[in-house]
Amino acid sequence: MSESFATRRERIDRVRARAWALQVLYRWEAGGGGGSNLRDALVETTGTRRIAPRRLPYVRLLLTTVDEHLEDIDARLRRSLDNWRMERLSAIDRGVLRLGVAELVYLEEIPPKVAIQEAVRLAEQYGGPESPRFVNGVLDAVYRSLLAELES
Repeated sequence: MSESFATRRERIDRVRARAWALQVLYRWEAGGGGGSNLRDALVETTGTRRIAPRRLPYVRLLLTTVDEHLEDIDARLRRSLDNWRMERLSAIDRGVLRLGVAELVYLEEIPPKVAIQEAVRLAEQYGGPESPRFVNGVLDAVYRSLLAELES
C-alpha cells in the first residue's frame, strides 16, 4: 500500500473507524434495525462512548453509505451467499459484510483488495473462528460479480 493512498495515521484511523462502524451496525441490529436509521444508532453510541473526533468522519461515511444503499448491499450479498440466507448469518458477520460491500462498491478511494482485507481483519477480531474465511469468500464473490458488471 503506497503512502499516497493514506498516511500511516489515516490508515490506523480508518481501521479503528471501521471497528466503530461495526459496533454501531451491531447496536442498530440489536435494536431491531428497521425502526431507526444508522444515524440514530451513531448518535446513541457517541452519547455513551467516546470516538476520536478524527475518526468520526469515516465512521459517518461508512454508516451513511450502508444506510443509503442497504437494499443494494444486501441484494449483492444475497447473490454471493452460497447456501446461506442473510438471516442465518451472525449480526457481526452481516455487519462486516455490509461494511465490506459498502467500501468495495461505493467508496472508490478504497482499493478493492484493501476493502476485502480490512473486512477480513474485522472478522478475525470480532467474528467466530470461521468468519474470516467466510467473509473473504463472500466479498471475493461480490468483487468478481462487480468486475463482471463493469465489463459488460
